[in-house]
Amino acid sequence: MDIQTIAQKLFTGARASHDWDHTLRVLRLCEHIGSEERADMDVLRVAAVLHDIGRPHQDACLGSLCHAVHGAMLAEPIVALLVFSPEQKDNILHCIRTHRFRGVHVPKTLEAKVLFDADKLDAIGAIGIARAYLFAGEIGARLHSPEVPAEKSVPYSIDDTGLREYSVKLCKIKDRMMTSEGKRMAGDRHQFMTAFFNRFLQEYQGVM
Repeated sequence: MDIQTIAQKLFTGARASHDWDHTLRVLRLCEHIGSEERADMDVLRVAAVLHDIGRPHQDACLGSLCHAVHGAMLAEPIVALLVFSPEQKDNILHCIRTHRFRGVHVPKTLEAKVLFDADKLDAIGAIGIARAYLFAGEIGARLHSPEVPAEKSVPYSIDDTGLREYSVKLCKIKDRMMTSEGKRMAGDRHQFMTAFFNRFLQEYQGVM
């Protein structure tokens, strides 16, 4: 069974900020981090490919459901067909269910921690900045909403800007990484991203 072909079809109509390209980047990061951390790569590869299949559903309902939990539910009949042990199948679903930064489920297995880190690395650094503004454009947000505090802005609204995403989530990712390699990689990406948003605010205010 070709998991990638099955998964890719589930991204038809997905927003570009969380599309199949994002999944492929996360898969490559999982390949790197997983090999460094000695994870079960069979489990990890499948989990990476399926981790965001619930995302189009979350976007369609403007965030009223958790794409990680919903994605695990969608993945269950797919994973059931794999020639894996019951423990591996459970682990794959656990990885999907726990990969979300804002989720209530905590990654407990090594493979879930690797997927969490890989997904978060794609949310910071140069790629993270680009994706934050791509998402803001997709939902019709402004470039910046200086009169609305980030913590009081509403997700999927005109005030859900790239800077808002940085303020409420992206700046915190570095300290949430779970693997040694993930932490190492996050440091450099965080530094680049922080410098960008500092300059963004200076230029917005006409300082530079």
